[in-house]
Amino acid sequence: MTTYNELAGFRVNYLSADPTLNSGNEGQVWYNSTTGKLRSLVQIKSWAAGGSLSTARRALGGAGTQTEGLGFSGFTTVNVANTEEYNGSSWTAGGNIGTARRYLGGCGTQTVALGFGGQGATAVSNATEEYDGSAWTGGGNLTTARNGLAGCGIQTLALAFGGYNGTAAVANTEEYDGSSWTAGGNLTTARYNPGGAGTQTLALGFGGYSTANTNVTEEYNGTSWTAGGNLNTTRRSSAAGGTQTAALGFGGYSTTFSTTTEQYDGSAWSNTSNMATARTGLAGCGTIQAGLAFGGNTGSVSAATEEFTSSINVTTAAAWASGGNMGTTRRAMGGAGTQTAGLALAGYSTNYVNATEEYDGSAWTAGGNLAQQKTNPGGAGTQTAGLCFGGYLGLTATNSSETQEYDGSAWTTTGNLGTARDQPSNAGTQTAGLGFGGYTTAVTNATEEYDGSTWTAGGNMGTARTNLGGCGLQTAGLAFGGRTTVNVANTEEYDGSAWTSGGNLNTTREALGGSGLQTAGIAFGGLTTVATGATEQYDGTSWTNTTSMSTARRDFADAGNSSSSLVGGGYIAANTNATEEFTGSFVTTTASNLTTS
Repeated sequence: MTTYNELAGFRVNYLSADPTLNSGNEGQVWYNSTTGKLRSLVQIKSWAAGGSLSTARRALGGAGTQTEGLGFSGFTTVNVANTEEYNGSSWTAGGNIGTARRYLGGCGTQTVALGFGGQGATAVSNATEEYDGSAWTGGGNLTTARNGLAGCGIQTLALAFGGYNGTAAVANTEEYDGSSWTAGGNLTTARYNPGGAGTQTLALGFGGYSTANTNVTEEYNGTSWTAGGNLNTTRRSSAAGGTQTAALGFGGYSTTFSTTTEQYDGSAWSNTSNMATARTGLAGCGTIQAGLAFGGNTGSVSAATEEFTSSINVTTAAAWASGGNMGTTRRAMGGAGTQTAGLALAGYSTNYVNATEEYDGSAWTAGGNLAQQKTNPGGAGTQTAGLCFGGYLGLTATNSSETQEYDGSAWTTTGNLGTARDQPSNAGTQTAGLGFGGYTTAVTNATEEYDGSTWTAGGNMGTARTNLGGCGLQTAGLAFGGRTTVNVANTEEYDGSAWTSGGNLNTTREALGGSGLQTAGIAFGGLTTVATGATEQYDGTSWTNTTSMSTARRDFADAGNSSSSLVGGGYIAANTNATEEFTGSFVTTTASNLTTS
């Protein structure tokens, strides 16, 4: 067998502590003798689904960061004034902008933002408005009214450039000082719908449309524009984040709607991981390490949000290890939370139980009891904001439609499922949950979405099945395995309205666990013809086998994510209270926090 020494020309370092991480030693491999972990350093760049906008729209303005984003105005079938604020997982309503418009410029932060120009109901606009985190107020008007302009900077030092004045593309650049706009140096190439990033004195403009789509990039120094490196993909109406020397450009329209993402280093553009949703007229914000894309036109207006992460990652060789035993030996439970803040609920011991237990990373303690004694419920959310729904009421021999929410100490009953069912699977959170599959009077493909109080019907799965695994978000769910009349390996991905097929599991099984995201999921354990410990990781396309559980089992509580998962209880040759913890996949440290060489 070829060794690492033969492949790389180096021996694996044997260290008592992890080395100082820096982006210059990507590919380094070492063994940490203190933790007993084999680790390596790699760089990962990828898009992942975020929470959807409340109002689907295109040609909107954007500002802020990945975890504190702002989207405002835009177009549905008419111009809208809605403002929404993003907290890193979901959007909530902010104050409406005073003048509803589309194709406007935007910049600043979530609490100190600027919106300017755009297309009003009947004419191009020169209006400027300032946002304080709750309300918009009028600012100084642009000298040149226009739509399709780009913007960058902050509320008191903003830059507007390019656009369409109602007759032609313009090259005009204007600088804002917090109260009024003054002329800056004109773009070399007049254009509308370019991308823009950076600051008032170190700006970047790229792409757009003059007499045709262009790939031209220009850099601004506070006085004049000079040529930069051309985009690899000619396009207009893309979004951007970052700075003049570290920019991210994504989406837009070339000859069709685009997913293309490029990174700029101050002289040249390079392609990187593409978005999942092709679209034009989207908004964006953030940095080259942590970008945010939202809204746009996919052929219809979109509410989709995606988060871009560029990070240096420490990969830990996958391993399962024993954790603290549960207080109640049982199987057929629901699970929620994380590896260090897990939740196990309901199940079957020597009878049906309503017990809840909480895990702190080393030991289980009793939590508040559920209202009903049942097996095989769906579980989602966190240890302090948990969700339990459906299952089988053994004492009355009926399927359950009951939904309960956990606050960290007690359960309260909320809106029932539309369809009572046993063995449903689950994804999402307490206020944005997803339940799918299970058994009614037969296996079902029904999907339901929970908003924190009521369930509504979602798109049906392609394959009706019960006792399946699930993970992800309400708008980016993952379903895998389960049983029809036989065990299946099918994987399906949910986009908030419909399921599509993904890559099949390598091990066909039911009664398995799952955790993580649609593009970074993990499946473990379950039942083939016997209990299995097989563990697989999903990358959004296919499953890869990794280290198996120490003890094969099925029908257990599951929690965690793709790099740190939790298994509690279940069935081996009998009910068990044993716990196992998975460590592996990617333990991420963002590149911006690392020393570079």
